[in-house]
Amino acid sequence: MPWTFTHDLAAYRAAAGAAVAADPVSNTLLLTVEGALLRRGPHAFSDRVPVFGWWTGADGTVAGGLLCTPPYPLVLGRVPGEAVAALGEALRREPLLGGVGGFNARRADGERLAEAWGRPVGEPEVLRLYRLGELEAPDPAPQGRARAAVEADLPLVREWCASFAAEVGDPPPGEGAARDRVAGGGVLLWEDAAGRPAGLAAFSPPDGGTSRIGPVYTPPEHRRCGYAAGATHAAVGAARAAGAREVLLFADTANPTSTGVYLRLGFVPVEDRVVFAPR
Repeated sequence: MPWTFTHDLAAYRAAAGAAVAADPVSNTLLLTVEGALLRRGPHAFSDRVPVFGWWTGADGTVAGGLLCTPPYPLVLGRVPGEAVAALGEALRREPLLGGVGGFNARRADGERLAEAWGRPVGEPEVLRLYRLGELEAPDPAPQGRARAAVEADLPLVREWCASFAAEVGDPPPGEGAARDRVAGGGVLLWEDAAGRPAGLAAFSPPDGGTSRIGPVYTPPEHRRCGYAAGATHAAVGAARAAGAREVLLFADTANPTSTGVYLRLGFVPVEDRVVFAPR
């Protein structure tokens, strides 16, 4: 059976919702992006219309999904192996996928999809998914404290989220992204000993019992003081208080500093994802 593609979020949820929710850890990106679209509307990420898709197996059962919110890469969830090669064919021929400018997939699937797509791609960015095991307090404890960001903090939150996106090479976040996070209590600011904001960590609203930390950002002038660890630790507590049973995060494998912070807090690796951008 082929892939099915649509611009209709309700149709995607009706067809693929159960399959995606069955693996909320591997499918965390699908779930959090879907949640943002439900809260903020179809233009949550840009003026371009999102694309959704699902794979139906030979037995008629939907076995996985994908979505794309341009200008971000297409996100492929956990799918059977035969769906990957078929998606490569669809990327070449399906009109609804004509605007796809790259993709994000589990490592083995991503390597197969890059070959099946047939477009020249460079070396991928490798993101490692972590899940929290036993939470450990930062050691040594950073000076200061965490507090939830409020509406008055929106300019600062927007500025820092944009700086984070620029550092990691992502498109700038949509205008409503920071407001959505702050309104839902999903941004923690770390204040230094003098009460000045020195970093932030955000978390996604729990979906399927899971919440994902990110972004975590410390301005350059406040780095190497432990503020990222303090803010992340606080964000984990807030996510759990909001109902999360599983707390996840992604870290760039090329950044040993952030990886070390998360490992010391008790996060353990789950799987790698690759982000390919066509040349």
